[in-house]
Formats: sequence, C-alpha cells, structure tokens
Amino acid sequence: MKPYFLCSRRHEEAESGLNIIRPPRYLGGYILLLALCVSGGLVHAESFTNGIVSSAHPLATEAGLNVLKSGGNAIDAAVAVGFTLGVVDTHNSGIGGGCFMLIRLANGKFVAIDGREMAPSAATRDMFLRDGKGDTELSQTGPLASGVPGEVAAFDHAVKKHGKKKLKDLILPAADIAENGFAVSPGFVSRLQSAANDLAKFEASRAIFLPDGKPPKAGDILKQADLAKTYRAIAKQGSDWFYRGDFAKATGKWMKANGGIMTAADFAKYHIVLREPVRTTYHGREIVSFSPPSSGGVHVVQMLNILENFPLQMFDEPTRWHLIAETMKLAFADRAHWLGDPDYAKVPRGLVSKEYAATLAKQINSQRASEVKQHGLPPGWERDLFEKHTTHWSVADAEGNWVACTATINTSYGSKVVIPGTGVVLNNEMDDFSVQPGVANAFGLLGAEANAVAPGKRPLSSMSPTIVLQDGKPNIAIGAAGGPKIISAVLVQLVAMLDLGKTPQEAMAMPRIHQQWSPDELMVEKAMPDEVTAALEKRGHKVRELNSLSVAHTVARSADGKSFVGAADPRAGGKAEGW
Repeated sequence: MKPYFLCSRRHEEAESGLNIIRPPRYLGGYILLLALCVSGGLVHAESFTNGIVSSAHPLATEAGLNVLKSGGNAIDAAVAVGFTLGVVDTHNSGIGGGCFMLIRLANGKFVAIDGREMAPSAATRDMFLRDGKGDTELSQTGPLASGVPGEVAAFDHAVKKHGKKKLKDLILPAADIAENGFAVSPGFVSRLQSAANDLAKFEASRAIFLPDGKPPKAGDILKQADLAKTYRAIAKQGSDWFYRGDFAKATGKWMKANGGIMTAADFAKYHIVLREPVRTTYHGREIVSFSPPSSGGVHVVQMLNILENFPLQMFDEPTRWHLIAETMKLAFADRAHWLGDPDYAKVPRGLVSKEYAATLAKQINSQRASEVKQHGLPPGWERDLFEKHTTHWSVADAEGNWVACTATINTSYGSKVVIPGTGVVLNNEMDDFSVQPGVANAFGLLGAEANAVAPGKRPLSSMSPTIVLQDGKPNIAIGAAGGPKIISAVLVQLVAMLDLGKTPQEAMAMPRIHQQWSPDELMVEKAMPDEVTAALEKRGHKVRELNSLSVAHTVARSADGKSFVGAADPRAGGKAEGW
C-alpha cells in the first residue's frame, strides 16, 4: 500500500462541477516518506541566519558554504558550487556544458546570465538528416552533438561583475577534489553504468570513467587528474585559456580528426547574453524566472497564470492534480510550436499574459482530460516578441543576494566525449534543437521551426531557475533538473508552497506529475496515493507510473522572515546547509 500524503479530513461537495473541500483543510501535515528521507534530504527544517546553499552533492554544498564563511557572497558561492559539481556530478553538469544563472542582487536588481551553449558556425538546418530522416543518434552522441560550452563564461562574468572573490579562489578547491578524488555514490555508479556503452566508444572517456574496462563500484575513489589540470589552467590564465587558448585549440583539433564541426574559432566567438527575466504575479507574490531560450521560465509563468484562475487550495486532491496536469498539457503544446532562441525566432510575449492564460483556463474541463490538438494563439503573436542532463542549486546570503542557477550537459554524460588531456565531458545540447519537425529528442519533446538548428543559435532549454518575491523581498529560490520535467517540478513545488502553505521540506516530499502534451500521457510518481492515481485515470488520463521525475533544490526565508531554510531533494543525495 502506498503512503498517503495528505493527513487532513476532507468534506467534499459539488460546486459548479468541482470538488471543493469545506472547510479548507489543506494545511494538514504531510507524512514524509521514509523511502525519501535519505542522507542530506528532508530530515529537519533547521534555519540559518548568515546564508544557505542547496545543491545536488554534499561536497558542492560544502564548497559554497566555505565561500560564504570566508567573506564571499551568494554569487561567489554559487560559482564555487558549480565548479565542484563539475567534478562530483559529472554526468549532470560541468564546464563542457552551459547554464542559466538568475541573480537577485542585494540592491534589488535582477541579473539573468544566459550561458547556454551555441551551435557551431558550420551547423546547418539539416545536419542531422540522413536519407531525409532525422537521426537523433548523431545529435545525442559523438562529435556532432555538442554546442560551444557557456558555463565558464557565465561564471566568469558573474564573479567579475557581482562577486567579491577571484575566479581562481572558487575553482581551485574543486581542482583539489578532482586531483585527490572522491568516493562515488551508488547513484553515480548507476548513471555511469547506463552510459557505459557509449562512453566506451571514446578513448579519453574510457580512461576516466571505465578503468579496467568497467565502472567503479560504490565507495571507490574517482580521481580526475586531467580535469584538475584544466581547472588550474583556468585559475591561472582565466577564461581566455578556455575560449581562446589551449582548450579551444585541443577541442578544435579533436573535432577535425573525428568528424566534428566545432572549431577553435567557434570558442572565440562565444559570448554570454544578459536577458530580461520573465515576470508575473501569483496570489500577491512576484514570480521572476528565466526568459527564452529558456522555455522553463515562460511556461512556469504561463502555468501559474492559468492556475490562478482556480482556487486550488479548495479542491480535493484528484481535482487539484487534474487541473495541474491539464495546465501542463496546454503549456507544452505552446512550447512545441512557439519557443526557441529569441535572437533567431519570434517568441510572443503574449504567452505570459494574464489575458491569454484566462482563455486557456476556460478550455480546461474540471472532470475530464481533454485532447489538445494544437498550440494556442497568444495575443500579439506577430509583433510583441521577446528580445532578440542537468543540475540546479540555490544560494542566499545575509546581504540580500540570491542565486538560482541551473546547469547542464543535457543527457547523462552529454555527448559521451571527453577531449583528450582535458578531463572535460562535452555536452550534447544539439539534441535540444528540433532535429526535424515531428522527430522527438531524447526527452520525447517535439519542436518546430522556431527551434531549428542554425549557426550560432542557442537551443531551447527547459531550465527554470526561479526567484519568488514577497513584499518586494526575495523569499524563495528554486529550480530543478530532469529535462522537461524541470518545468513541472518547479510548478508543483510553487503550488505547494504558495497555494497550499507547505514548507520547502513538505513541498519537496510531495509526489510529482508531468504532462508534456506529446506523448499524451500523464507521468505520476509511484508515491502518489493509489486512490488519487485511480481518480486521475477515471478522468481520462493515460497514467504512467515512474519512481521519480526530477530533482529539485530550494532555499527560502523562514516563516518569520528572520532566517533561511532549505530543502535538497530526497530523490537524490544532495544537501541543504547554512550557517
């Protein structure tokens, strides 16, 4: 029997076809699953006054805390976390990939740093077509799969403009971990085993991750001497070593010898972009998230705008989950058609308008799953436009700086390519483009011309770093990993905290759902109560149960506003800690 999450007694009645809880008992406590209460997860709700870090690995969280304790701010700490994750969480992120960094500075200004990868100059619209058909193997594995990495440039910009420390101070501790090694977890080994066959195709990848031809065992020490050298070179020579020096040259040389198209010149052309965040209000709070080429921020905002038309706290659980699922379906239909790099595609601002959300809300049948045949038509779609595998971490400091940062190399171990002598795993973000209309990527997502491959273009992303303001002050920093499931994870947790009054820990423990329009199925975590799942099936949802859907990390102000609390997702081995 599955554990039941809601402990409140419900009094249901039909009102306008909706199941309403009277009186509202939505503040009933949650039974935290023992299966979810792993080390570093939701054990207690300890609060901290000086700062807090939540990330996917205890060593990364420790790195961020050390920076805060030594006089650095949240921006410095976030960068230290990112570099450390590139060592201990190599299957999810690293300097061979990219990131979106959303910063709320102590002075109230928001900074959105787009460090997304860029397609090489030689990239073409049809580069992944073979005999007229899209070949996703080419976009997912090997030399054609990678875009020019942006993480180093983003971190460098963030520290130079908004940090207190030097880049070298933030990367050298991570270099020490890479050189001395760390004990790999069972989860790390599992991800490595799943990618082993593809990693074995590339000599440098085999040498690091498959010693003696097989993955290490849980508890074994993994050392990455080449990555340590790369980190130290960046510490000594700065980001130019990466983009205009030896790393760029080595990558270009390997690509030329192995059928790739990325060149040293492509690295020299790379640049970060400062984006204007996307914003909305939700029940009196201000929601600030990342704008395109993130689809995540747009659709988190769009879905909250839709859900604001329903008093979610008054509904019974099945109805609440049903409404959320139908909202996801509408948003992802729009994502498939409209979203892309705004420097190349027309992405309408109307997607995040309250008026458009109200029209979509009217399409939702509260008692039955609907078929969404195509995207909607947001207002001003022709003229009012946005300007031209993954991990997340959140950081806040006592000065008032908050950071929500999501980084990725796309699927596990990215392209599976490690450039010899560097220790750097290159991303496979080219798969986040629409290889061909109607051809799904690794996450089952469809795309249209707006997200077609083009030289210098940034592929669409689901990364959704988000900051919530209450009374003008930052209150929550949140984000997640998990491909398109990032968007749904952020949405579900925001609903839990903002509609249902849950703490970050309680929100993190809730089961999650995901509906991405195509395929038309509702993914539900197995922790969902049986009776809720059955009710969703009765409403017409095609339910597919999965153990877990995503991994999230949250930091927030305590209820009294005097301290910080955090939550690391118990679905993984992360840690939230402060001081």
